[in-house]
Amino acid sequence: MLLFLFKMKIPLFCLALCSVLVSSFLVVAAYAQDADPIRIGLMTVKTGPLATGGIQMEQGLDIYLRSVSYTIAGRPVEMIVADTGGSPAVARTKAQELVERDGVDAIIGPLAAFEALAINSYIAQVGIPTLSIAAAEDMTQRTPNPYFIRVSSSSAQASHPMGHYAAVDREFRRAVTIADDIAYGQEMVAGFQRVFEENGGRVVAKLWPPLNVAEYSAYIAQIQNVDVVYMAFAGINGLRFIRQYAEFGLQGEIPLLGGMTSADESILRNMGDEALGVISSSFYSSELPWPANVDFVSRMREVYDVNPGYYAVSAYLEAMVLHAAIDAVGGDTEDKAELMNALRSVELEDSPRGYVRFDEHGNVVGNIYIFEVQQKDGRLVNTPIKTYENVSQFWNYNSEEFLSQPVYSRNYPPAIYLGQ
Repeated sequence: MLLFLFKMKIPLFCLALCSVLVSSFLVVAAYAQDADPIRIGLMTVKTGPLATGGIQMEQGLDIYLRSVSYTIAGRPVEMIVADTGGSPAVARTKAQELVERDGVDAIIGPLAAFEALAINSYIAQVGIPTLSIAAAEDMTQRTPNPYFIRVSSSSAQASHPMGHYAAVDREFRRAVTIADDIAYGQEMVAGFQRVFEENGGRVVAKLWPPLNVAEYSAYIAQIQNVDVVYMAFAGINGLRFIRQYAEFGLQGEIPLLGGMTSADESILRNMGDEALGVISSSFYSSELPWPANVDFVSRMREVYDVNPGYYAVSAYLEAMVLHAAIDAVGGDTEDKAELMNALRSVELEDSPRGYVRFDEHGNVVGNIYIFEVQQKDGRLVNTPIKTYENVSQFWNYNSEEFLSQPVYSRNYPPAIYLGQ
């Protein structure tokens, strides 16, 4: 190359500069090739009712790592996938394997709130940075884990705004809630109920089908004399319920509102007209106009021919945050406490969900959107119809007062209007 430049009569100082640049490139390339890999453990669910979301988690993380050529801070990246099967006991075992056998530098996941609660004490004990998708409230509230951070959402972070939208914007007064009988569903319902009732609404019935139920007819038969239904499902359960809701003739008769994953893009691709008109609240849709999201959606469609939803973008966002933090510590992943400090200091100016930052407990602060399922270019999509800006896990409540109260659950806040 230098001989070629010499024959072209390039000045000597330019030849010297070219020589330095070529040498620098070779050094960086050699470093990236020889450096120890950064090992990222992905805890996801690839079997069972939560698998639709779990598969998108893996796709979203892969898309991000492809975008950086599986290299962060000059070091190659290995993705090690662990299938928890949606089981708390298996989740604990998989976390131990990722740390003790595979030597991961950080964990992305798990998917479900009950899985995050199952590994909570272990990740604190071993000090492994965990960027979770699971929405378990108290892990960033009353008992914050110093090695836990979340850039997706706590369970109620999106249901608080939905309670406000239902009572104030739509002026609904009587509601039935139905949700998976797990921490995630219970916490979403609690957040919706609290804000809905504080703004003049009444939750007159709360229905709790088990996570693995396939038939909702006995529950749908109990939906009577109400203005609206709020559903809080994970995985494929939202698809099943929405279909059966339409089969009972309730579509268009009683408006159907949903929690973050009840009408997520990961299931919309398998649905038809029965989903049209469903209103949900979340931090993300493939229809958000931000440039980073347009690029992300394009790459997901190109590689996997799907629209990304809650699960895919959560893994993608966690990888963005991890990348920024590793860059901030100069590529050194050995000092886990320092890496956690860097993680909690990350701000994303331009991400698929918009601007995000973290509160003092390690939970994200960002926009929450109200979406309506519409059809666009032959696909069902969640179209944004309202934005609540800079929403924290504490909504508009004083954080100290909020934390002095019990964690959201089946029975808190008390449902004083049941049966009325």
